[in-house]
Amino acid sequence: MTSMYRSLHDNYVSNKGRRTSCVTLAVILGCLTVLGVILAIAVLERPTPPKNHDTLPEDSAGLNLTDQCSMSLVESIPLCLKYDNNATFGIPLEQAWKDLISRASHSVNVVSFYWTLTGEDINVNSSTDIAGRDILQALGELPSRNISVRVVSSVPTVKTNSTDLKVLKEKGVQVRRVEFGRLTAGVLHTKFWIVDMKHVFIGSANMDWRALTQVKELGVAVYNCSSLAMDLYKIFQSYWVMGQPNSSLPQPWPANYSTNINKQHPLLVKEDNISNSLYIAGSPPSFCPPSRTQDLEAILSSISQADRFVDVAVMEYFPTTRFEKPHKYWPFIDDAIKMAVFERKVKVRMLISCGRDSDPAMLPFLKSLASMDYPLHHISIQIKLYIVPVGNQSDIPYTRVNHNKYMVTDKVAYVGTSNWAADYFLTTAGVSLVISQNTPRSALNNKTLYHQLKDVFNRDWHSEFAVHLGDLGHNPDCALSPR
Repeated sequence: MTSMYRSLHDNYVSNKGRRTSCVTLAVILGCLTVLGVILAIAVLERPTPPKNHDTLPEDSAGLNLTDQCSMSLVESIPLCLKYDNNATFGIPLEQAWKDLISRASHSVNVVSFYWTLTGEDINVNSSTDIAGRDILQALGELPSRNISVRVVSSVPTVKTNSTDLKVLKEKGVQVRRVEFGRLTAGVLHTKFWIVDMKHVFIGSANMDWRALTQVKELGVAVYNCSSLAMDLYKIFQSYWVMGQPNSSLPQPWPANYSTNINKQHPLLVKEDNISNSLYIAGSPPSFCPPSRTQDLEAILSSISQADRFVDVAVMEYFPTTRFEKPHKYWPFIDDAIKMAVFERKVKVRMLISCGRDSDPAMLPFLKSLASMDYPLHHISIQIKLYIVPVGNQSDIPYTRVNHNKYMVTDKVAYVGTSNWAADYFLTTAGVSLVISQNTPRSALNNKTLYHQLKDVFNRDWHSEFAVHLGDLGHNPDCALSPR
């Protein structure tokens, strides 16, 4: 219609034949009106097309779009781990997951490396698995309420006797396992939720009852943020499609997996009148279309853009490959940290987890970084080990550990799902959420997610559970301590 009207206008050059032109125009308008009515009726009477979970929704993430989103820090504090009464805490993980389930009205999509939501899954009889059982039951009840539930996990995965996914399938949950070992020689280490295409959880916690009561976890819940959820859904869908039998990685990924939310063009959101820029990064490269910021790039750029400080909390730190044999040196993050400290005098603090199952091979690399600390030359890099006391929980394997994977600088907050070692960025799947605040620091209040994350790091750094690398004596709960 627009082109026709433009054509009529452009061809009108004189008053000659105006009456004929008017008659012609009236006829055309009448025909267009009738045609418009017919089309409107056809559209109204056309049935709604069925939902196809193997297709992607239209991209609603315009570069100038501003969403009114709310963000909450989410934490799991292991039982018997006590802090001061005035310490900052995130929303309990159990509460956040139950809240997401209660909000669901039409869809829940969950990605987790593995599933062990009951004690029987790992041959343990413990009352501390009650929270996990509750989550498993609540998820299993959703299909009976006509809510679509889809979950993705990894092949290979952690070896357990878990029946969680079998139980969920029997209740109508759709399950796919991605053969990451075949596709990339890695694993699906990602952990996130998408609820109703508008609520999101990203963090360190797998679908494991120990994550709720025995392991220290950290994540972010983002509510009423459809643009972010739609973008994360593209990553979910890439896993879902690759979970089909005999799947093969597309080269390149189809255009509908591309994103216009990335480091160069973040999503603008407002939270309590505070402007934030967000984007989701991913790994490995083979699962990222060119428009998706890769997780390694998100980390390196966050460190390189810091002017004053970089605070890192991560379970494992290795400037090498961990699972590829033979091991290879991989200095990218290590070099970025050293350059920030040495060239720009950025103060770096690293809080590395140490538990009974930690790999002592990590120690030389941590000592190498710590050896650069030279306050007289304004070179500041401090490293502490965070040790969760085992206490009377020793009968539960692979627990009592700080599983966090996040970073706070003077510019950004970064929350991820990957440990900081080469394989997690080269062959293994993970995601991260990068948040920067566009409001001047002086105008910010202490309720922002950025400030919560900063306060949580300081809480842990100054706690009795954090020990300077140089002060580490014999500790049976830390495998890096001298024997």
